[in-house]
Amino acid sequence: MSFGQTASPASAKQVQYLLALVKKAGHTDFRDARGPLGFTQRQAGGKFSRTEAAALIDQLLAAPTAEDDAGGDASPTEGHPRAGLGSRVFAEDRLATERATILQGMPADLLVAELERRGWQVSAPSRASAGNV
Repeated sequence: MSFGQTASPASAKQVQYLLALVKKAGHTDFRDARGPLGFTQRQAGGKFSRTEAAALIDQLLAAPTAEDDAGGDASPTEGHPRAGLGSRVFAEDRLATERATILQGMPADLLVAELERRGWQVSAPSRASAGNV
């Protein structure tokens, strides 16, 4: 989005639902969740676009909660550098997940064209090795 343009704001229901999920994740409000969830200053003030709110709601619904972590078994993030921090979702992790999701749906010829445009050399795998994958 260009500078000065505004997206349609999230509905009051979306913001209330998002706040409930943020609280369920162990935060007191949006400002408290700013660092751990990677919110911008605007988002920490409770201002979200419809698409931002929808994406964050989906993300928080998919994340394990503190109640899930109390189950007794080892956390799925055990051994992770940020293990033991509860169900907080970090901006770097969210960005990596979004990138992987985008790339999964990308046609290979477009990926090859972009890599070559950036100076990479791309070659197709040989048929013998392709069958071993």
